[in-house]
Amino acid sequence: MMPTKTEKFNTPIKLIECPRDAMQGLNDFVPTALKIEYLNLLLQVGFDTLDFGSFVSPKAIPQMRDTEEVLGGLDLSGSTKLLAIVANLKGVENAVEHPEITYLGFPFSISETFQQRNTNSSIAQSLNTVDEMLNLCDQHNKQAVVYLSMGFGNPYGDEWNTEIVSHWANELIQKGVQIISIADTVGISTPEKITAILPPLVKQFPNIEFGLHLHSTPQQRLEKIEAAFNAGCTRMDSALKGFGGCPMAADDLTGNIATEDVISYLTSQEVELNLDMQKWGEAMMVSGEIFNS
Repeated sequence: MMPTKTEKFNTPIKLIECPRDAMQGLNDFVPTALKIEYLNLLLQVGFDTLDFGSFVSPKAIPQMRDTEEVLGGLDLSGSTKLLAIVANLKGVENAVEHPEITYLGFPFSISETFQQRNTNSSIAQSLNTVDEMLNLCDQHNKQAVVYLSMGFGNPYGDEWNTEIVSHWANELIQKGVQIISIADTVGISTPEKITAILPPLVKQFPNIEFGLHLHSTPQQRLEKIEAAFNAGCTRMDSALKGFGGCPMAADDLTGNIATEDVISYLTSQEVELNLDMQKWGEAMMVSGEIFNS
């Protein structure tokens, strides 16, 4: 039996706008001033969180080499919180020094191959990084968000099943992780996989915040969005117009879930989002300068 609208949305929905994910794979460097203009418009829309930048090697992700400079230009007078991605202990140490940042996001892959490709470390080494990140977050009043990347399968032939996903979620929770986002990374999630993975975790760990970071072709977005919220998702990552993808995952990038599709779906379900749609429209206009769309 499908949940009713009331049952489905009895917990507030957190929308995480992800311009960092949208921009990080662009070949042409986006001028810092343009990044700041775009992010400041998104900050005024009223999302719960803005995934705005990353503290990673500029050689690995050159587009994000100006994250600290961008941070200095942001207007944080609204309620939207900032999230920065980190890939190793050095990134954690840099990020926690900035009081403006609330969340540190770490990509923990359940695919050994992708963990090496994405962070140049093994799963075992990444578990140690999670421990160190949690300690530093506690010391600096930050919250850790751990992404279970390749959470819906992987293209490398590494073993995957729902039990493996559950195992690693449990391992991270035992370490003290309070926010876990199950990440698709390469766009191979399906409504069936979402339905199989998320509800058992939500039931087993009612005090943990579970989110989804899905990638998708435009044709599959709506069915994934609907499946996510039917499955009990209360934290959804998306990006304006569905831009972006993971440059470490594939050459032919599958985009993010489009924020406007999430907004449209939730509005159809009578969820009050309290977003400034005028600022959203302005952000849409500026996005054309960044993504040449």
